[in-house]
Amino acid sequence: MNFERFENKIWLSSPTMHGEEIEYVQEAYNTNWVSTIGKNIDEVERIVAEKMGCKYAVGLSTGTASLHLAMKLAGIKKGDKVFCSDVTFAATVNPVVYEGGVPIFIDTEYDTWNMDPVALEKAFELYPEVKHVVMVNLYGIPGKMDEIRAICDKHGAILIEDAAESMGATYKGRQTGTFGDIGVISFNGNKIITGSAGGMLLTNDLEQANKVRKWSTQSRENAPWYQHEEIGYNYRMSNIIAGVVRGQLPHLEEHIAQKKAIYMRYKEGLKDLPVIMNPYDEVNSEPNFWLGCLLIDEDAMCKQVRSDNEPLFVKEKGKTCPTEIMEKLALYNIESRPIWKPMHMQPIFRMNGFVTRNGEGRAMTNAYIAGEGVDVGMDIFNRGLCLPSDNKITPEQQDIIIAIIRSCFE
Repeated sequence: MNFERFENKIWLSSPTMHGEEIEYVQEAYNTNWVSTIGKNIDEVERIVAEKMGCKYAVGLSTGTASLHLAMKLAGIKKGDKVFCSDVTFAATVNPVVYEGGVPIFIDTEYDTWNMDPVALEKAFELYPEVKHVVMVNLYGIPGKMDEIRAICDKHGAILIEDAAESMGATYKGRQTGTFGDIGVISFNGNKIITGSAGGMLLTNDLEQANKVRKWSTQSRENAPWYQHEEIGYNYRMSNIIAGVVRGQLPHLEEHIAQKKAIYMRYKEGLKDLPVIMNPYDEVNSEPNFWLGCLLIDEDAMCKQVRSDNEPLFVKEKGKTCPTEIMEKLALYNIESRPIWKPMHMQPIFRMNGFVTRNGEGRAMTNAYIAGEGVDVGMDIFNRGLCLPSDNKITPEQQDIIIAIIRSCFE
């Protein structure tokens, strides 16, 4: 089956602008408030705190900067072991290392593709000294927040919640990013609300909010000269970036509705294929559906191998794999991406601990390679694919994408 190549690329998730953004940026320009102080920052912090249901939101330069200061606030010190989500982008984990912490990766569960509470409890049995947990709500789908929160409370651990991908998603009516002792959201260019860059740290503690504001502006003391008693960072959000975010925020619910419609069209269009969409708890959670992803049934997978740098596959009739689908979509100028490669498989972290619900996970990974299928994160990486979920995609364009995916199973 032949399809016509799209002249304009279909993106995975690109910014969707509305016009108000430039008005607030122009206001910052006209008033000469273009640095890290201004009305846009004040308003964005107020609006986000109100929308998220927390007391304080501190505007920072990136989501990664927000995560870094969250680790610092949490008191992670050199040599501290920290439990981290395994299937995520490296930005979740790198700030642990910035503060000298040692990530221990917790396997994923199939229900939401997030941190497995059973594996987390097992990890506390193996490493009872651990006092910090960093978990992610992957692709905009909330994890099992009640269970994870209860386990952290049981073991006296601080929970840092990375909601970079899940702004606007709720679990039992409560916004993700507010279940942790500290929460983080991102306004990166591909996120559901963007500032082109930027992020925020969420907290209910005024002292924490004030510390982050101080640290993010080079830890200047209240003195008539530049006085410094702590290490600081150039991490504050600019009034220009805040202007873009300010113009975006009224459209959060609109963006979520668009993303949900895209997800549901994929789900309907692919329902008779041997695939599932990234799952969620339909009773307790309402995702923001940032990225729709598929997972190919094991018995519908053709042979596929991946080195650290390149993939290979062997075409089989009636079967396919993420590599084939991704390559075929690319032929028609359509962007898709693999699922995040699990952190325990990354070369830089291969010597770090990894815990599955069955215990220490390195042996489990070897068992998965041998065909026993107990490393959930590796399995989802192997069989999963992120589908183009851009707000601006049309139903007609999506129908073509679905038809291209279907052709890979022929």
